[in-house]
Amino acid sequence: MKKLLLIPALLAGSLLLAEQKLVEISPMIGYDIAEGNLNIDNDGYPLLGLEVQFNTPDSKISPEFSIYHAQGVDYTTGQDTKITRGAFNGVYTFDEMGYVTPFAKIGAGYEKVSAKTDSMENGFFLDTGAGVKVPFNDTFALKLEALYMAKLTRINAGTMDSNLLVMAGLTISFGDFAQKEAPKTEEAPVEEKVVEVVEKAAVVVVPVVAIIEADDDNDTVLNSKDKCPATIAGTKVDEEGCDVDTDKDGILNANDICPNTLADTEVNSDGCPKTIPLNVNFENNSDKIKSESDANVQEYADFLSKHTNYNAKIIGYTDSRGSEAYNQKLSEKRASSVLNALVSKGVNAKQLSAEGDGEANPIADNATAEGRAQNRRIEAELTRN
Repeated sequence: MKKLLLIPALLAGSLLLAEQKLVEISPMIGYDIAEGNLNIDNDGYPLLGLEVQFNTPDSKISPEFSIYHAQGVDYTTGQDTKITRGAFNGVYTFDEMGYVTPFAKIGAGYEKVSAKTDSMENGFFLDTGAGVKVPFNDTFALKLEALYMAKLTRINAGTMDSNLLVMAGLTISFGDFAQKEAPKTEEAPVEEKVVEVVEKAAVVVVPVVAIIEADDDNDTVLNSKDKCPATIAGTKVDEEGCDVDTDKDGILNANDICPNTLADTEVNSDGCPKTIPLNVNFENNSDKIKSESDANVQEYADFLSKHTNYNAKIIGYTDSRGSEAYNQKLSEKRASSVLNALVSKGVNAKQLSAEGDGEANPIADNATAEGRAQNRRIEAELTRN
């Protein structure tokens, strides 16, 4: 009788959400639409800019330093000037909406004019703006932005001089946040001490007694204490010479092909649980598996290659954000990508099939970020022949 085994591969990387990096550098190009009373020829001019944003894992608001420069700006009088601005802003990044990541900013800066006139002078300004980023992957994104600047001057009767900057550029992101690891360091010394005691017992005690008594099944437990005297050579045994169940799942190690099952997990007669985590990360909005997930895919491929009596159906799921049609297609592509990766690592293609179920069968609440992360997953439905 065939038994069905579900193996979920929970995705640590998002299906639709790009990973935010520590630093974002954005070279920009744009056009300044100037207020008419500034006597700028054609009421505008092109400019170049550079924006540097620093992100933190604990805040949605990030500090940004920027500089904008325009060369050879013409006045209506025929004179020209250079205009350089430096600004400091706080940038609020919203959650992704489909393919784009919206943001808003507010701050202040200083404008320097190389050739002052009766209508233009140096001065401080306030600014506010908004825009979107369209990610190509975790490193590069198209950045579109509109920024309004209001400069308080003495020349124009204390009124605000207005400038509207419309810009486009390429955002380059790099630097990962420091990962907090589980508090396992305190257990490490204890484990080392236990191993040391066992080794000493094996080296000091066993050889001395072995001079007098034999160990017929070569399991390091002498005949006088061995309650299982016919243990297969190489089998890990307990202090009484019997096969052990290391993961306490009810299946002895000799018959357990999944020897690291968590305690109290239901398993089949092979010692394998219904769910085995397999973390796979994908490039943003792509079915390309990241290289960091290669070891996880290889481990699962080794399992299927060794145990050819299992057939696996790879199933992709998404959260509920984005259109249903898009999520369905992306889940299908990612499931196929995992299948192809397994085949490339030696799994017989006849053991595998793939399908995408999109937003169906959520295992958590799509209204929260944590729930959506759990719903973005790959599951392998295994059938034992």
